[in-house]
Amino acid sequence: MIRSRLPALALALTALGCTGAAQPAQLTPSPTASPTTSPTTSPTPEASPTQSDGTLQILAYRGYAEYGGISPQANWTGTFEKATGCRLARIDTVQTPEEMSARLRTRAYDLVAAGPVVAAEMIEAGQVQAIDTDRVEGYDDIPERLRDLLTVGDTVYGVPFLWGYHEFLYDTRRTTGGDLADVFGSDRVMLRDSPLTLADAALAGGAADPFELDAEQLEEAAGRLAAPEERTLWANQLDLVKGFATGSVDYGQATPHLRELLVKARLPVKAVSARKVTGWADSWLLGAGVTATDCAYRWLGRMIEPGTQRDAAAWNGLAPANTKACKGRARSVCEAYGATRSHRLDRVVFATRPPGDCLPPKGECTDYAAWSQRWRELIE
Repeated sequence: MIRSRLPALALALTALGCTGAAQPAQLTPSPTASPTTSPTTSPTPEASPTQSDGTLQILAYRGYAEYGGISPQANWTGTFEKATGCRLARIDTVQTPEEMSARLRTRAYDLVAAGPVVAAEMIEAGQVQAIDTDRVEGYDDIPERLRDLLTVGDTVYGVPFLWGYHEFLYDTRRTTGGDLADVFGSDRVMLRDSPLTLADAALAGGAADPFELDAEQLEEAAGRLAAPEERTLWANQLDLVKGFATGSVDYGQATPHLRELLVKARLPVKAVSARKVTGWADSWLLGAGVTATDCAYRWLGRMIEPGTQRDAAAWNGLAPANTKACKGRARSVCEAYGATRSHRLDRVVFATRPPGDCLPPKGECTDYAAWSQRWRELIE
């Protein structure tokens, strides 16, 4: 059985390797941008950078600030420099929110592409400044649902870049699918290694908002994840591909883009039917210490321009924030996520920081620190 699936495994791995998610983490400086890598550790944060000389220092997830070093089709930083005259003096990349938080403790950046957890931390810590959306060309092209994710009152803290959601796939040769209760009741399921998986477990239990859980609801969600030893976790999507290709899992938590790759590789997988799914949006934030903001705002506008969005979505296998990008290379990615269909977006419950009146001491919601602690207890 395993041998018969090896060609499909090779095809799926090759397809996944064409996206940013599967690329090497280390950046090689480009002739134009000449980014430098930061030290792995530093005893104290460095002084906040400035843009007085028309340069930018950027922190982003791998694949979010490509300069053509891996593929000429992924070079939106080089084209930005050529079009604006601004220079990217430093591009640091990370793979996880934990790595990003650690990097932010050592130095400041002009621009950061962060997910909901790190973005909330930065807002709370005063590490970002409000964004004047009138200066961000194309901002109104972003759906209001996404724009609101990093808006507090009337203050905007982030410009949406890419978004996605996770669904649960099943091997049609081993199971008939069922629902989320069947997924979390199985001992042959592969889950992503993230505290936010607790939200999926809460959703399976009928939580109205899986990201606003009190202590009792959090414990109920954790109970669904207190699994037999056969359950496994993935930190890299390649592990999930191998799981389905070798027949070692019945269910797996994946993105719609990965599902499409597996189907193209002729692996018999389908998505479990679910009324709601959990998702996230990664956004660009402006550092609190930036005073000369011209190049930063040019970058923000450039990152949501359809051409950049198209390249970034196709490269990373995530949906573009600007649906005008859903043509050409990004068409299949947009179709997988239903980016241009409002009813598909409506079913996504996006990860957000619970509102202030929900968190202690006034409210009953648990914070991300509690989620992280409970997750560590589950996987130890």
